[in-house]
Amino acid sequence: MSSMLSRLIGKSFGVNTPAKSPAGAMPTQPEARVRVLMVCMGNICRSPTAEAVLRHRLSEAGLADAVAVDSAGTHAYHLDSPPDARSSQAGAQRGYELAHLRARKVQAQDYAHFDLLLAMDWDNLALLEENCPSDLRPRLRRLTEFIPNSHPLAGSPVVPDPYYGGPAGFEHVLDLVEAACDGLVTHLQMRLAHLDRSQGD
Repeated sequence: MSSMLSRLIGKSFGVNTPAKSPAGAMPTQPEARVRVLMVCMGNICRSPTAEAVLRHRLSEAGLADAVAVDSAGTHAYHLDSPPDARSSQAGAQRGYELAHLRARKVQAQDYAHFDLLLAMDWDNLALLEENCPSDLRPRLRRLTEFIPNSHPLAGSPVVPDPYYGGPAGFEHVLDLVEAACDGLVTHLQMRLAHLDRSQGD
């Protein structure tokens, strides 16, 4: 298990993390050049954790303004609810702030609004595929696809739902999400570089 305590630079790491928009609304960040949506079932455990971790990684990389991050659920079980207290506690122990986030459901406009919609597991990926216009389906992927091949967790197919388990499950979610977000930031850096080259042509 990797420790993030050494990365702690304050409660929010200097990241601007305003309260999340009401359920069903997408946050605005007009200056962003790439947009990423983390997706799980209820948007109270895995996907808000992934949103918080990616925001921190992007801030470290100097990409907080270039990449917009949000999270949502495929089901409307917990609209406007904060993250599960166990997710918030596990995240806080590694320096991540989740308390300001609020659950929302994936909306039809999300498929066009976001450049990447990253599902935590196969079931949620399938639900995204059912509702996504066919021409936008290349935007749908699993978060764990971005775990670097050199990482001990490489090959993990999904981020499992910790909801019905104990604390170890929430720690495992963080281990997987941290590893995937490291690889995702590298992918986003390359994607932004490609956009720069395209605009220069």
